[in-house]
Amino acid sequence: MSAPGPKDVLRRYLSQGRQVVVWKLEGLGEYDARRPMTPTGTNLLGLVKHLAIIDSGYFGEVFGRPFDETIGWFEAHTEPDADMWATAEESREEILGLYERAIAHSDATISELDLDAPGTVPHWPAERAEVTLQHMLVHVATETHRHAGHADICRELVDGAVGLRPDNLNLGGNEAARLLGHRARLEREARRAAGMP
Repeated sequence: MSAPGPKDVLRRYLSQGRQVVVWKLEGLGEYDARRPMTPTGTNLLGLVKHLAIIDSGYFGEVFGRPFDETIGWFEAHTEPDADMWATAEESREEILGLYERAIAHSDATISELDLDAPGTVPHWPAERAEVTLQHMLVHVATETHRHAGHADICRELVDGAVGLRPDNLNLGGNEAARLLGHRARLEREARRAAGMP
């Protein structure tokens, strides 16, 4: 059996990140899927919306293969961070569907082009705007996993659910009660290090 090639490895990691972000919404009601979990407003459904637009742009427009549903999205939505949250009128199904279709469009680009296929990122500075498919695979996989980490924290804050996948907590097998005790211990250690009672 031969080792997977670079494109297959990059695709696998991108796919894993995408799955994690979508999985973090499972089992949540509308409020918890949308509510801001950080002072800057980071929320689970907004992360999916953002990644749908990012994925479709970097694997679409950049390679002359625009995704119809997000062409000119930022020009049409000029409010800062409009891609990072969902309005009450935007259903969860609509946003998840957009992400699914964006992924399909992106995956077609990835399948059809070689890693050294050239592209241009129109909103990047001229000295960095010329890219390759490999560059975009690394960029989007990295961004997706960055936001998967945000989703991990948001979901844990909502209801304590943690993990990489439903079958892999990725936390060394800690049980909920032990985690609570572990958190208290860390709080005590932080207070001791800071000279606090």
